[in-house]
Amino acid sequence: MIRVFSDEQRPAFVLDTEHTTYAFRVLPTGQLEQLYYGARIRADDLSELAAWEEQHRFPPGTSVVYDPDHGEYSLDDVCLEYSAPGKGDLREPMIELVHADGGRTSDFVYRSHAVSEAKPDSLLPGAYAADGRAERLSVTLRDDYYNLTLELRWDVWADCDCICRSARLKNTGSEYVNIERLLSAQLDLPVPGWAVSSFHGAWAREMDRAVTPLSAGKLVIESRAGCSSNRANPFFMVHDPDAAEEQGGCYGFNLIYSGNHYAAVEISTTGKTRIVSGLNPAGFRWLLGAGEEFETPEAVLSFSPAGFDALSQNMHSFVREHIVRGAWKHRLRPVLLNSWEASYFDITESSLVSLARAGKELGVELFVMDDGWFGDRDDDRRSLGDWEVNRRKLPGGLEGLCRKINELGMSFGLWVEPEMVNVDSELYRAHPDWAMAIPGKLHSEGRSQRLLDLSNPTVQDFIISKMTKLFSAAPISYVKWDFNRPVSDVFSPALPPERQGETGHRYYLGLYRVMRTLTERFPEILFEGCASGGARFDLGILSFFPQIWASDNTDALARARIQEGCSYGYPPSVWGAHVSACPNHQTLRRTPLSTRFDIACFGLLGYELDLRELRAEEKREIRSQIILYKRWREVFQFGRFHRGRTEGGLHEWTAVSDDGSRAVGMLMRELVRANVQFERFLPRGLAPEKRYHFYNVARRVDLRAFGSLINTASPLRVRQDSLVHNVLSKAVRMSGEREDVTAYGDALCASGVKLSPAFAGTGYGEGVRLSRDFSSQLYFMEEQPVTS
Repeated sequence: MIRVFSDEQRPAFVLDTEHTTYAFRVLPTGQLEQLYYGARIRADDLSELAAWEEQHRFPPGTSVVYDPDHGEYSLDDVCLEYSAPGKGDLREPMIELVHADGGRTSDFVYRSHAVSEAKPDSLLPGAYAADGRAERLSVTLRDDYYNLTLELRWDVWADCDCICRSARLKNTGSEYVNIERLLSAQLDLPVPGWAVSSFHGAWAREMDRAVTPLSAGKLVIESRAGCSSNRANPFFMVHDPDAAEEQGGCYGFNLIYSGNHYAAVEISTTGKTRIVSGLNPAGFRWLLGAGEEFETPEAVLSFSPAGFDALSQNMHSFVREHIVRGAWKHRLRPVLLNSWEASYFDITESSLVSLARAGKELGVELFVMDDGWFGDRDDDRRSLGDWEVNRRKLPGGLEGLCRKINELGMSFGLWVEPEMVNVDSELYRAHPDWAMAIPGKLHSEGRSQRLLDLSNPTVQDFIISKMTKLFSAAPISYVKWDFNRPVSDVFSPALPPERQGETGHRYYLGLYRVMRTLTERFPEILFEGCASGGARFDLGILSFFPQIWASDNTDALARARIQEGCSYGYPPSVWGAHVSACPNHQTLRRTPLSTRFDIACFGLLGYELDLRELRAEEKREIRSQIILYKRWREVFQFGRFHRGRTEGGLHEWTAVSDDGSRAVGMLMRELVRANVQFERFLPRGLAPEKRYHFYNVARRVDLRAFGSLINTASPLRVRQDSLVHNVLSKAVRMSGEREDVTAYGDALCASGVKLSPAFAGTGYGEGVRLSRDFSSQLYFMEEQPVTS
C-alpha cells in the first residue's frame, strides 16, 4: 500500500508491505530524505512522521552547506533516497553525469509525484503481477540548470515484503549529456555496525557465502565479467552482526539484470550506512541526446526482522510469483537425463537412443542431447554459430532423433549456445563483423570462442531467425541455453567510437529482445539458462527462462554448499541439480549414490552419467530414487525451503508444502567424528498446530562398507574386496535404521527428533545408523488427523 501525506512543498511517502514499512519525505532543500525502512509501524498523519525526521540545526565541521537559505543542511550528513556529486555529499553517488559544458555537478530537486496501479512496458525485464496490477510510486526530480528530469520509482510487492526501485533519466534540453553512472537503488540507514553477506566464487564453486563485518570504509560487490558472473552474485544481504536463521534484522538486495553489476556498502564519517546497487559504472558511458531517456534495471529490496530464513522466504516468494512467468511458472519439472558427462562430444544417433532407453527404463521423463550435434563440432574449437545438424552423427536429423526418443515415451531437449561463435565456423567466415572485437587488434578468446555482437539489431535478427528454425525442426520440449565465457575486448563494430561505452548494456538489451521473442514464439518449451554453470544466475535470466543450471560441479558435497548459497536469495524451483558419476568429473571425489540423490532432489532433478554402465544394484537404486522423487516432487520443487544447521560440516534442510501438510528433510554430514553416536534432526517451517508422522525409508546397508570388520562377525575369514566379500554383500542384506514417530509441528521444530545412534567404532546391528563421510538421509513428514 502506498500512502502520500500531502504538503504543498514537502510531501511524505509511506510504502507498506504486509510486514514492512518504507518511508521518505521531501527535505526543505528539495532532496528526498530516507526516514525509515524496517518492520511495519503505524503512522496515520503527517504530524506523526516528525518523529522519524532527523533534526538539523547546524552542519558538521568542515562540511559543505547546500545553499545559503538552508545553512543547517550538509547533504553529507543526511539519509537520502538518491545522491549526486557536487553539492557536498561525498559518499557513493547514485548518479554521475558529465554535461556538455564539462561540468559534473548535478542538482535534482523535487517537482512532483504520481501513484499508479500499472507498470509501462520496458525493454528491460522487471517484476510483474499475474493480474497486471502493480503499485508504483513515481517521484519526479528536476535539474533546471541542465534541463534534466530524473524519475525515481518504487514498486511495492506487498505479498512478499519486497520493493523494487528503478530510475529514468530524461534529457529535456537541447544539449547532450554523458551518463557515467546511474544506479537503480540507494538506501541510507542512520546507524553503522552492520555485517554484509555476499556470495562469491568461480567456475565449479559458485555462491560461496562470505560474511564481512563493516564498521568503517566501504565494501564493493561487483562483476566486470560482462555477465552477472560466478565471481559475485548480484544478491547480497546487510544484517545485524549476530543475525542467524531465525533472529536479527536483515536487508536483502538483488538486481533484475544479467550484465555487469555494482553494489557498495559504505560507512560515512558521521556513522551512517549507505547501500547502493545497479549497473556497474566501470566501462559504462551512455551518450544521452536531446529528447532521449535512459532507464535502469529494477533493484529488489526486502527486510526481515526475524533472521535469514524469513528474508529468504520473502525472496523466494518474489522470484516464484513476480519473476518467473509463462507456462512453466507453476508446472512440475520433468526428471531429465543429460548426455554431456556420459558422452561429451562423442555422440551418435544410436548411442544417444541407447542412453535414452536406459534412462526410460529407470523412470526418466526427458532426454537432453548436449553439445556436439551440429556442424563439425567434435571439440570446443569449431562450428559454434553453424546451427545445422551433423548428418554423420545424426543421419535422421533432429526430427529423426526426436521421433525415436518420443517413441520411447520420453520428451526431447537439446543444448545451444546462440550468443557465441568460433572463428573456425562458416558463420564467422561469412560475417566476421558480427563478432565482438576491436578491428585490427588481437582478440583474447575464452573457450576458443567469441561473443556475437548482440548490440547489433542485425545479429539479434539472425539469432531469432536461426533459433526459430531450429526449435521448429522437431517437437522440442526443452532447450539448455549456454553462455560459456566472460567478455573481453568489449567493442561493437556496429557502434561509433563515442558510443562504445554503451556496448555492454546494449548487448543485454539485445539479448532480452531475443529471449523475449523466442519464449513468446515457443511458450511450451522449457528453457534452462546456463553459463558454464552459474556464471549468469540472476533475476534477468529468470524473467525469461524459468530455471538455471546452478553449477557445472555435480559433486554432492560441493553442490550442498552451492545450493545453500543459492537458497538465501533464490528458491529451489529455479535451479537444476544432477546426479552424476563417481569419481566425480570435477573433484574426483567419491560420494554415495544416495547422497548424490539426496542433494540433487532439493532442486530440479536430473541425471548426468552413463546409465548403461551401472551395476544392476545401482540401477535398482536409481529406479527407486525416481519413484520417490516423483511422489514428493511438488514439495521438493515448490515447497518452502528452509535451512537448518549449516555449520560444522552439517547440512540440514527442510522443504514444506504450501499448506503445511507434507514436508521432506535432509541431513548430511561431511566428515564423521569418531565415537559420536548422538544426532538429531531439527525440521523448520512446520505448521505448529499440525500433527505429523515423521519417518525415513530404511536403506539397504552394503556389507563392504565395513571392510575387514566383517571378520568380527563372520565364522570364516573374509578377505576385503575379494570375490567372497562381494558375494556376501549381495547375499546378506542388512537394513539401515528406521525412524518412526508422531508429534506436533511445534514439538518437532523445537526439540527435533533424536535419531537412532550412529555406528561409533563398536558394534552394528538393526536400528543403528551408519553415518559415513558424506552420508545423508531423507526424512518425511506427513500430516495426521488430530484426535481429541
